[in-house]
Amino acid sequence: MKRSYLFTSESVSEGHPDKVCDQISDMVVDTYLKENPMSRVACETLATTNKVVLAGETRGAKIDREYIISNVRKCIKEIGYEQEGFHWEKCDIQSYLHEQSSDIAMGVDASSNKDEGAGDQGIMFGYACKETEEFMPAPIYYSHLILSKMADYRKQGKLEILEPDSKSQITFLYENGLPKKISSLVISTQHKEGNSPDEIKDILKPLVYECIPENFLNDFDDKEFYVNPTGNFVIGGPDGDTGLTGRKIIVDTYGGAAPHGGGAFSGKDPTKVDRSAAYAARYLAKNIVAANLADQCIIQLSYAIGISKPLSIYLDTKGTSKVDESKIQKLIPDLFDLSPRGIREHLQLNNPIYQPTAAYGHFGRKNENNLFTWEKIDLIDELKNI
Repeated sequence: MKRSYLFTSESVSEGHPDKVCDQISDMVVDTYLKENPMSRVACETLATTNKVVLAGETRGAKIDREYIISNVRKCIKEIGYEQEGFHWEKCDIQSYLHEQSSDIAMGVDASSNKDEGAGDQGIMFGYACKETEEFMPAPIYYSHLILSKMADYRKQGKLEILEPDSKSQITFLYENGLPKKISSLVISTQHKEGNSPDEIKDILKPLVYECIPENFLNDFDDKEFYVNPTGNFVIGGPDGDTGLTGRKIIVDTYGGAAPHGGGAFSGKDPTKVDRSAAYAARYLAKNIVAANLADQCIIQLSYAIGISKPLSIYLDTKGTSKVDESKIQKLIPDLFDLSPRGIREHLQLNNPIYQPTAAYGHFGRKNENNLFTWEKIDLIDELKNI
């Protein structure tokens, strides 16, 4: 392990064009699950100047096209887009959702002679560490926190000069594998015409420093705090840059501090193991670290389409395990049924809980109102018995 190094993670706000698309796609998932908890949904969204296009496959519920479109408008309005180039009320919205392939359905559905299979092949990773109380890597956690706070203040009218589209990036200095202090901060935020980067920096500084523990700001050089480095960020959102579902997978997970299987989450119902198995892997890794069996933990799961059980379970504690890793790995299948059905039932994933996951990360969130069930740490007692 390197003793001293710099590591950087970025986040993007709910108003970033790709995140607008993620939220719309997850709103579609929630709409179908409200109608039928066993619905199948795979929804992709594209957003550009005053236009939104939905495409994908659904099964299990009949939802009126105009109802979906009205919900898209509500979603855009909640984010805060009332701009000339992207307006919740004026943008053109097209939906090309259609029935799921019968071949895929046949592979996924349970029958008299087989359990429900995975919705696709692939590999999924989960990760946890002790860098923050939420068992998340510090750079991505605080990058999310800053943007979430900015959005809250904007919607409360406390930061009226800000518009919805923004990005953050934090570089930490690590010593002996642990975050020591912040080396640099970058925030790029869309704003109303007429505000300079220095003005915006002065306004944002108290908010940003409020989000970060004091010990991480020791000796921080204000010259390494960059705000809107291009000088102007008035044109933004889907008007400035086309958005697509699933393009921010590293933002969604661990900010590059852990591997990613490659599959995006948003727009997919929980039979798709790209999503549900990644949640299960995080749940297991977090409980292992919370039980003090290791200081960090990576779990990989692999699946094949139509097959219910995982093809492999891999665990790596990066040399931080307090017990034999093989003992932990052997216990995992006894703790948690990792079939697609088992994951869904254990984590209650057939509920309409997904739109809130689509901005500020799927992990390290508070399990309030049973929205982020994979963040529970309810396996600790069983794990401590190893």
